[in-house]
Amino acid sequence: MDLVVIGLGYVGLPLVREVCRAGLEVGGLDRDARVVAGLKAGLSHIDDVSTAEVEQMNEAGFTPSLHEDILDGARTVVICVPTPLSEEGGPDLTAVRGAAETVARHLEPGMLVVLESTTYPGTTDEVVRPILEKSGLVAGEEFHLAFSPERIDPGNPVYGVRNTPKIVGGLTPACASAAAAFYGKFVEQVVEAKGTREAEMAKLLENTYRHVNIALVNEMAVFCNELGIDLWDAIDCAATKPFGFQAFRPGPGVGGHCIPIDPNYLSYKVRSLGYPFRFVELAQEINDRMPRYIVERAQQLLNREGRALKDARVLLLGVTYKADIADQRESPARPVARRLARLGADLSFHDPFVSEWLVEGTEVRNAGDDLPAALAAADLVVVLADHAAYDAATLARHSRLLFDTRGRTRDLRSETVELL
Repeated sequence: MDLVVIGLGYVGLPLVREVCRAGLEVGGLDRDARVVAGLKAGLSHIDDVSTAEVEQMNEAGFTPSLHEDILDGARTVVICVPTPLSEEGGPDLTAVRGAAETVARHLEPGMLVVLESTTYPGTTDEVVRPILEKSGLVAGEEFHLAFSPERIDPGNPVYGVRNTPKIVGGLTPACASAAAAFYGKFVEQVVEAKGTREAEMAKLLENTYRHVNIALVNEMAVFCNELGIDLWDAIDCAATKPFGFQAFRPGPGVGGHCIPIDPNYLSYKVRSLGYPFRFVELAQEINDRMPRYIVERAQQLLNREGRALKDARVLLLGVTYKADIADQRESPARPVARRLARLGADLSFHDPFVSEWLVEGTEVRNAGDDLPAALAAADLVVVLADHAAYDAATLARHSRLLFDTRGRTRDLRSETVELL
């Protein structure tokens, strides 16, 4: 194989697709039998790769497998396994260590091994390298080792693997050159970092930047409501400045794998030096409390209309973590629903990408396909993900009381339409 990707999820599968398109021979290793069987049958399990594209990948020779012997003879191995948070707040590297041990059993001279899984600076050199060198081969001398942060944005119709600049950081200059040459076969622009730690830090810097700025506008949304200021309009006005400002907008919290999780890796590393990373910890605190604030505002709106939250029919629109995808990872909709349910609300949900939704093991009632009827039947409608299917005029016209946390109906505000 020219390439074997370990971990065929949201990061690994789009990578496989692009490499297949470049005409390279690609294999994939995953421990989930359902994922492998589905891919062999031409089925996709993620938003950004269609079933038709999986079929094209298979026609191009893509070989998904449960067996590690697919690594035998591979020229390049890219590790794209999950790195969830551990109980200590740092990355759980169980999957990374397991993948590295698997590669070590099949490592050969000249092979390029790249870690793409997001983690704290130093992981490639301090964790992955020693495991690989158990093979008896020396990194940087007998095989190449590099880190290249994934930059997948699920649901983004403009930027994908090919046209998003690819950062690579090698253990040695030769390792960096090998990684750059590999990615250069199917990525338009490759950027070489000084080393693996700089490449690891670049990923965390990107997501911490977003995390902190989202927290800023979320906190501003809380006090702007008290001051009677239209924050949405203020942001649009500020965004007209052609330099020195980038617009971020408030919401019910942060979701996905990157924003609510990745900055904690950096905070974890900084704490190991003996002091806190206060920006990240404050941003985490602000964003984590947004679901609670959303419920408080919902309760206030119902009270204003002479209706208690207990037993009120509350319809949640959009339960994925962002618009127009089915990904529910770390979605703020779940803590919002959990708190509403604990306060006695009669919950239902509508989402064109989700047919069944569980909160704390309990299935939330699906409002059905007739959106106008579902809107009209609810005492309160809360917009949590602004899917394109949610026409602003339809939401405003049919909802008795609408709380829009995403600004989709900002031009239609009235006594029955409230924005975050």
